[in-house]
Amino acid sequence: MSYCTAIETMQPEERKLLHKNYHDNFYGFPLHNDNELFGRLIMEINQAGLSWETILKKEVAFRRAYDNFCIEKIAAYTEKDRERLLTDAEIIRNRLKINASIENAKVVLSLQKEFGSFEKWLERHYPKTKEEWTILFRKTFRFTGGEIVNEFLMSIGYLSGSHDEDCPVYQQIIKQKPKWKD
Repeated sequence: MSYCTAIETMQPEERKLLHKNYHDNFYGFPLHNDNELFGRLIMEINQAGLSWETILKKEVAFRRAYDNFCIEKIAAYTEKDRERLLTDAEIIRNRLKINASIENAKVVLSLQKEFGSFEKWLERHYPKTKEEWTILFRKTFRFTGGEIVNEFLMSIGYLSGSHDEDCPVYQQIIKQKPKWKD
């Protein structure tokens, strides 16, 4: 089921507005900023086992806790930062997810050195099937299973399926030339 179909069935109004904003302005739109790409990966990792609504409600807190998703800062986090994140009640306090975010930041830094950017690394490996992407992500990053990889890549325009073709947002995304449309 696409995000479009899922959002149509949601209630009450506040919940619907939270999802609508993400649906209409972020989900499926190509991202070109490495920190934002990495931030989306952090959020997808943290969503595992939880609802996307929970993550959307905590996005501001995630940005604050993870230095606005600055890859260089996160890669330099110390044990003190890990403990700070583990005690921050405004984010997801899961040691595996926190450790994955920090270690994945270090990986992204190395990818930036080798390829010029995280985005260029993604472009270098495009196109791949969902299964091929999952294998690559599992080999490269921590805490990245099939659903996390699928949602991450759909959310940034690398895999199709984020919106139904009859969804008004679909045409807006097409104008921005998502990778899956290449």
